[in-house]
Amino acid sequence: MPATPAWPPQSAPRLYVPDDLGPDARITAEGNAAHYLLSVMRVKEGDAVLLFNGRDGEWAARAVDIRKRDLMLVCAGQTKPLEAVPDLWLCAAPVKKGRIDMIVEKACELGVARLQPVLTRRAVVDRLNLDRLNAHIIEAAEQCGRTSLTQLADMTKLDALLREWPADRHLFFADETGGAPMRDAFALNIGPAAILIGPEGGFTPEERIAIRAIAQAVPISLGPRILRAETAALASVACWMAANGDWK
Repeated sequence: MPATPAWPPQSAPRLYVPDDLGPDARITAEGNAAHYLLSVMRVKEGDAVLLFNGRDGEWAARAVDIRKRDLMLVCAGQTKPLEAVPDLWLCAAPVKKGRIDMIVEKACELGVARLQPVLTRRAVVDRLNLDRLNAHIIEAAEQCGRTSLTQLADMTKLDALLREWPADRHLFFADETGGAPMRDAFALNIGPAAILIGPEGGFTPEERIAIRAIAQAVPISLGPRILRAETAALASVACWMAANGDWK
């Protein structure tokens, strides 16, 4: 007797939707979502589609009522709960388009809870297209199986960030003039954390003094080589996840 195929199959497409998900919830897919499911993934009546919204975990849904430009997705059961996200923020000075897109995408893949763009004196970019960056976050979460979305905050100036810094959150900042080895700093400072990465030109002397002045600041070294901003950001996040996050 042939074995019953697993449902949903591993090949089922995965899609972010803003709608609430739950037993028998019905979600209309239209526009780009419908084009992806119908024209790219060739979804047919009764096929499984995996849905998530960043709040309710992941749900398997069946495709029904397929028409030329839209279809209905009916939730059949939860396949993953909402993930527990390590309490790490990435505070990064904006860099040029393409490179900031990479930071946002990979930060989501690595499991960062919150991404905070920070305007510093030497930053070469002073405006960000948050809609485009949020689209990168959603796409990254779709592809890497996350059930939570990295929160993207509005850009803020460094002095405002420091002035309102939470008392219970460590602030590891990459100081090109020197700091504790990253591994040692992470091991000695457990708990809610943030990593602060400056622009390509680094922090000004005045900015470094201001950062070091807050009690939660922990200067860290990123090693003997000069790193581009996106490399520094992602390497730091990966090391923190391995030491204090959920990579254990």
